[in-house]
Amino acid sequence: MIVLTVIFIVAGNLIAGDVGVQFAFVFAIVMNFGTYWFSDKLALKMTKSRPLSEEEAPWLYDMTRRLCERANMPMPKLYLMDSPQPNAFATGRNPKNGVVAVTSGLVRMMDREELEGVVAHELAHIKNRDILISTIAAVLAGALTMIAQMGRYRAMFGRGNRGGNAATAVVQILAVILAPIAALLVRSAISRSREYEADKVGAEISGNPKGLASALMTLERGAQRAPMQVNEAASHMFIINPLTRDQLSSMFSTHPPIKDRVARLEKLER
Repeated sequence: MIVLTVIFIVAGNLIAGDVGVQFAFVFAIVMNFGTYWFSDKLALKMTKSRPLSEEEAPWLYDMTRRLCERANMPMPKLYLMDSPQPNAFATGRNPKNGVVAVTSGLVRMMDREELEGVVAHELAHIKNRDILISTIAAVLAGALTMIAQMGRYRAMFGRGNRGGNAATAVVQILAVILAPIAALLVRSAISRSREYEADKVGAEISGNPKGLASALMTLERGAQRAPMQVNEAASHMFIINPLTRDQLSSMFSTHPPIKDRVARLEKLER
């Protein structure tokens, strides 16, 4: 987060000056505050998830309640997403407003031990307030992208070279091109680190790292067989990337490799 802030301040000042930095930052905060506040409603609408009643899946409610007691957190709302791909995601701005959504493919394909690991992982995201962390990262990355756009417009109208020399112009052009890429890389790194942490905390909640490791391998196989039709903007929420690999560069992926996650869980099991 510190690296992302430094990139924003330095590159933003080079590209658009103090006024541009302030405008973009305030605008990004307003936009992302709305996204954070209504994150659960937006996520559920984007994924076409519906409420899952206790009558439909009493065993899933019992499992989730037991895990919540172990994690010392309130019971989240449970939702179901109609998709053959096994997957799940969590949303909600805090534990009191937490939501865990599972796909119909996940419920059909997973055994009880694996499903418990997946639900525990999602509860860990809620407990760790990862929605808040990702929103802060989005504020800075989004603001920096806006500043880069402002820098391009300034250059088009001949106002990009504030210093009046070629060296300053080159620095500004490089900042316009590289700053948003750097911000995206750092934001993706933050997201990957939160996935590792959710794996660790989820394994502690369930008390069974092996179950989550087995679930991740099952999820990977299921995602390869049945790619999900979902907006790419929502792909970072899921426990594994629901899109096929050729749709998203691994460099900018918000999810770490499954083999690395499994290796960490196996180490935790030992």
